[in-house]
Amino acid sequence: MSESAVTLPQQSADAPATVVSAKPVVMPDPGRGTDLHVRVSAPATGTGLPVVVFSHGFGWSMDGYAPLADHWAAQGFVVVQPTHLDSRTLDIPADDPRTPKIWRIRVNDLTRVLDDLDVLEAAVPGLSGRVDRDRVAVAGHSWGAQTASTLLGARVLDADGAPGEDLSDPRVKAGVLFALTGLGDDLTPFAVEHLPFLRPSFAAMTTPALIVAGDSDRSHLSTRGPDWFTDPYVHSPGPKSLLTLFDAEHSLGGIPGHEVAETTDESPARVALIQRLSTAYLRSALTADDTAWKAAATALEEDPEPLGRLRSK
Repeated sequence: MSESAVTLPQQSADAPATVVSAKPVVMPDPGRGTDLHVRVSAPATGTGLPVVVFSHGFGWSMDGYAPLADHWAAQGFVVVQPTHLDSRTLDIPADDPRTPKIWRIRVNDLTRVLDDLDVLEAAVPGLSGRVDRDRVAVAGHSWGAQTASTLLGARVLDADGAPGEDLSDPRVKAGVLFALTGLGDDLTPFAVEHLPFLRPSFAAMTTPALIVAGDSDRSHLSTRGPDWFTDPYVHSPGPKSLLTLFDAEHSLGGIPGHEVAETTDESPARVALIQRLSTAYLRSALTADDTAWKAAATALEEDPEPLGRLRSK
């Protein structure tokens, strides 16, 4: 679809577009052992709508991350949220034979969504014919960010330190990665034993991405401090942008949801900044309209009491 065919609803945060949503869209998957359930949200108006596929953090589901999913949909994006096998809603036991492979099944969930966008498009009343499948981004938080990063070119190192399978997807044009874990050189003994897939290489993560990290995010999975979460920016080729949020912990102010128990650093202002910058970034990356991105970056730089710092390369 040509750029001239894109008619996103140009909405402000104070006057968002009406959003329509369908859930669960059930995608049978015998090989997975559990059918894939997906939520699809989209603005009620507009054509040539870009797609954002969002991968949730550990234990969450398609029903989480409303501050992101609902906001993006209201700003003109089709937001697709699969429920991964680690979701608490599925209650899969730790000794399930699929557990060691869940990180890889998560990646399959995202590629399955991309393979069957026609099915998902048809599930939302009035959405057919309004989706631009050539403008696709992936996003995710925590484990979901790692899942999404593999489609951007990040690779999991094997036991000998060699890069594993290339799972990048050329259909994906950009990414937004929230609290993405860093290199595996400084993992805690627990992480080494139980989470061997936390050994990424970002050397081939060439797809453009916005990486969001909190400067108070201290993980029990790494012996390093909050700078661990900046590794994806430092060690990946450009073009990348890094938004470092001041005083933000792993939930980055509350992106998983409003007033959820996991949020220890609740900050509506911080979440609003994330909404504004991530939306502007997605619009720039997927529609070649960088007006909002430049304006948001300038506003952050000129703010006398900024909530974060933005770097780009």
